Parts: sequence; structure tokens; C-alpha cells
Amino acid sequence: MTSEVVAAAQKIPGRKSEVTIRPELQPSRIGEGGRSVVDNIYVSLSDASQTSGFADALEKIARRHKISLVETTSPGVVRFDYAFDGVRTHAIHVVTPLTARARTRVKQGHENARLAIIIDDLGYDRAAADALLSLGFPITVSVLPHLPLSAEVAEEAYRRGDEVMLHLPMQSESETAKTEEVELRVGMNAQQVDSALEGMLETVPHAVGVNNHQGSRATADPKLMSELMPDLRRRGLFFVDSRTLASTVAYDTAERLGVRAASRKVFLDDSSSPEVILKQLELAARDAERDGSAIAIGHPRPDTIAALAQGLPRLESRGIRLVFVSELVQ
Repeated sequence: MTSEVVAAAQKIPGRKSEVTIRPELQPSRIGEGGRSVVDNIYVSLSDASQTSGFADALEKIARRHKISLVETTSPGVVRFDYAFDGVRTHAIHVVTPLTARARTRVKQGHENARLAIIIDDLGYDRAAADALLSLGFPITVSVLPHLPLSAEVAEEAYRRGDEVMLHLPMQSESETAKTEEVELRVGMNAQQVDSALEGMLETVPHAVGVNNHQGSRATADPKLMSELMPDLRRRGLFFVDSRTLASTVAYDTAERLGVRAASRKVFLDDSSSPEVILKQLELAARDAERDGSAIAIGHPRPDTIAALAQGLPRLESRGIRLVFVSELVQ
């Protein structure tokens, strides 16, 4: 069936579609134990109008094999799930790049100011990811590893034209902070750091860089940061210091060891108040106007996404250029 789906995708008229297959283990039905494999098939189309013909082909495959087919739609993605006897066998993600909305830029002397916005903590919530990716602005998406939606969100963000980063879990200074299943901790040796990083990257495809998730203790530890940076350099990844602690040495270590790097200037949503988030966005914009560029970090919360939808067109209208964070690392 996987071969039939791929063949149907490759017959779509126009530019040849891009197809990727990522198998995923899922628990079997209650009482049966064990796990079954679901084939996640990602199909990139140049035009949303091509989806209809592909959907017809998928329906014919379903009838031929006597399995059920369920269609769900979110901005930029149509998903088709195949299931046999109530067990999902395939998830087919049909992705079309979101068309950038038409915007009028009113230049007022700051057209060279560049602002990059990173939204991290992705990988938990499907609806939050859909809302974020539907904004239609250049957003750098930072995805936590080893979560049920990590690979799916990263793959779809990449195919919709956004930039993907690994939101790298690191040890916090707080003993009460939530820890991730795998994270970089003080005392790890070079082999342990490399192995942990490799496993994380396998679950976040298309990552071009990393920023730290928590990590107030880890980023202040020179030895641990000196173990991490060569691994990033060897893989061609950049590092963005989220600056969860003023005493961080992460950025300086990256710079010393030849890793392209940058630091966060503004946190957008320490408060959930939309008014405060808009004020923080304005603060980031002023930093960009003053210094030429700035990086702001936020989270995929409804109030944050609503504030971005309201505030970003205003920033562009006064000549601030929204860019992916890879344009600002050096």
C-alpha cells in the first residue's frame, strides 16, 4: 500500500512531488500488547489544487484494500489516515507551502532592521503547531525531541517553508523544573553528549540549528558547553543561546570553538497578557532598529500567536524585515 500511495503521488501532474516516508511505532489496541508500525508519508505539492486528484487516488486504494480512509484539514496540510480493523496503518500528509499574504511595506528609515522570531516548545500540541504555521510570516520553529509530534511538526514546518531548529533540553538550575527524558546534564562526557544529540536530531528532521530548552545550569558549565559545541560544528549546526541565566557561557564557548551563534534579546511571553506580549514584540523591534538585528523567543500559546498575528504586519509596514534566525547567526 505504501508503494501504491507513493506511485499515486508521483503521477500528480505538474512539478514532480516530493515524497518522504517516516515509519512510526504506535501502541496496539488495548489488551493486545505490543506495537504496530504506521507509515507517515509526506507529500509536498506546489499547488493546493493538485490535492483533489490525489485524494481520489487514495480513495481508490482504500476501496481496493477494503480499509477505511479519514480526511482532516489544517492550514497548509491535508491529512489522510488509513486504518484496517480500527488500527491506523498510514498517515499521509499532503503539504502545500503557505502563500505569503500580500503586504504593503511603508519604509520609514529602518528597512535594514532584521527581526527573527523563534517559537519553541513545539512537539506537544497539534493545534498549537497548526495555528503557528498558519501565520504566513517567516517563523523559526524550535521543536523538542522525543515527543509524539516532534518529527511530524518538524517535517510539516520544513515543507511549508519555515525554518526548523532542535529545542535542545538541558539541565536547569531549579530542582523543581520539569526534566525531559533525555537532556544534557553537567558531568556528561563527550561520548554521552554526542550520543544524546544524535538521538534528538533523529526525531527532529531538517534541524539547521539548536537553542537550549531550560538549561540554566548546563549553559553556565564551561566543560559541558565545550563538549557540545564541537558536535554542533561537525554537523554544521548553529547555536542560539536562549539566555535562561545571565551567567551563561554558551554563546562565548560557541564563538571560541567556531560555531555560528547568536543570543536571544527578548522573551515575548513571560506574561500571558496580549498587551504585554505586544509590548515585548515592540521592544524586540526597537532593538532591531537600534542594533540592526534582534532575536525574540516565544511559545506556541494562543495569546502569543494572536499577538504575532496582530503585531507582525505593523512591524513590516514600518520597514522591519522578518527573517529566519539562520540569517542572524555569525
